[in-house]
Amino acid sequence: MIFNQLTERLDANKFLILNDLRIETNSTNFQIDTSIISQEIFFPCEVKNYEGDYYYKSDQFYAMNDTEIQNPLDQIKRSDTLLRQKLHKKRYPLPIKSNVFFVNPAFTLYQAPLEKPIIYPTQLARFFEELNSKPTILNDHHYKLAEYLTKEHKTLSPYTRLPPYNYEQLKKGPSCVSCFSLSVFAAETKLICRACGCVEKVEDGILRCVRELQLLFPNKKITTNLVFEWCKVIESRKQIRRILKKHYKTIGTRHFTYYIIKE
Repeated sequence: MIFNQLTERLDANKFLILNDLRIETNSTNFQIDTSIISQEIFFPCEVKNYEGDYYYKSDQFYAMNDTEIQNPLDQIKRSDTLLRQKLHKKRYPLPIKSNVFFVNPAFTLYQAPLEKPIIYPTQLARFFEELNSKPTILNDHHYKLAEYLTKEHKTLSPYTRLPPYNYEQLKKGPSCVSCFSLSVFAAETKLICRACGCVEKVEDGILRCVRELQLLFPNKKITTNLVFEWCKVIESRKQIRRILKKHYKTIGTRHFTYYIIKE
């Protein structure tokens, strides 16, 4: 969001901005956080929100406790190669110039070579001011490129792998809103986590459980009995029914009652 606010200041007549592109080339997927198309250069932007102190050594990034972390420069090198292949196939000869943008003001990187394509938090405003000041004219070629990349965007990541599951096999009961432990018990109007001591209103916990059911089982009708069984630790069906009626629209009567989102 911080980075998007900066790109929004660019002149819309001089630049085209594409956010969160996920593209496939030669059966290989890659992702570009932000793409800036100008008259002469294509700027793929890798945005990082790292916080704290890091150092650069032997072409690698390390936290100050000497833990090696993923090198974002390797990421842009890989995506640049794949992007060039993609554009070459469609005869888009626009030069590519990638940068890694660190947007968190609490980020510091020690020992990084000056020639690396890194933009630090203190350089962000100046980078976009200088970019915006450059003369650039867009033509049909640029708009066709943006349209092509938009059409090539993959809405679903191929790396998403959901395990098979069914309602019966899943452990029932609310998880802790803070630490996600299932060691939660109900006490009058509160849910309390035995693991971390977090306290949540019962009403908020029930509504959270309903959202879980809607996400995991979109074809199931939300009924008092279903929510009662899913919540497990809440002993009052009457309490659940009252909260459902308050926040959802009631459909049907008596034993055939279920709830849907209010329009």
